Amino acid sequence: MSLQALEPSSAGLGLRRALLGPLLDQADAVCDFLEVAPENWIDLGGRTGRRFAEACERYPLICHGLSLSIGGPDALDETFLHKLRRFLDKFDVPIYSEHLSYCTDGGHLYDLMPIPFTDEAVQYVAGRVRRVQEILGRRIALENVSYYAAPHQELREIDFVRAVLEESDCDLLLDVNNIYVNSVNHRYDAIEYLHALPAERVRYIHVAGHYREAEDLIVDTHGAAVVDPVWALLDAAYAHVGVQPTLLERDFNIPAMEELAREIAVIRGYQRQHASSATPTRHAVA
Repeated sequence: MSLQALEPSSAGLGLRRALLGPLLDQADAVCDFLEVAPENWIDLGGRTGRRFAEACERYPLICHGLSLSIGGPDALDETFLHKLRRFLDKFDVPIYSEHLSYCTDGGHLYDLMPIPFTDEAVQYVAGRVRRVQEILGRRIALENVSYYAAPHQELREIDFVRAVLEESDCDLLLDVNNIYVNSVNHRYDAIEYLHALPAERVRYIHVAGHYREAEDLIVDTHGAAVVDPVWALLDAAYAHVGVQPTLLERDFNIPAMEELAREIAVIRGYQRQHASSATPTRHAVA
């Protein structure tokens, strides 16, 4: 089974090593697909590597990268990209996504840094995306990211994102939590931003929790349960782009599998509500 066989109303879970055992111990499938950061699994061997292969036999796999640094000043790591392509082919991975940000500058920065919202950056990123797609032999999706500063900003965030997608001719990983986080931190209307995104480019959706530092500052942590305003934004996203495969992210403070299953059930509930009236898009099924 591969992701191409999934219905648009499929709900996935981000696979972390702490979840591998509990996930495989479940008699019934907890979710419809898994997402991994390929950097964490490419060279994995031993018992954990075997269990990962077992999980890939039970669940379709998609990949969400951490180290591509698509907007960074360093040259693309083409050695890594060729290695990545072999991994994607080995596990029949139909979707590879990355962050619309950068994480290297003469070495890894261990954080996702904001790309300046400029026309020059649009062209720079687009050229790098086209090269990545050429090496990987497949379209990629870029995620709208959370950010806490906007250096050298010339364009609105939404205009920058739209321009990158158009110039790159790539897809969008729509992260509704990031829209909510940015709407609070940068004081814009989340629904207006959502409706300005090109629905036809959405490949799949992320939903996650965050940490509220203050009334006007939210930190995107993926370390808590999804809050009601983010669920409401997911509901609005389905109304805008149609029902799409949707992934629950949880990176730390990982609860029992039963709690994660309850959040996955919420995703499925919203998908069912919209399934009968959703307008299919170009990427309704990957």
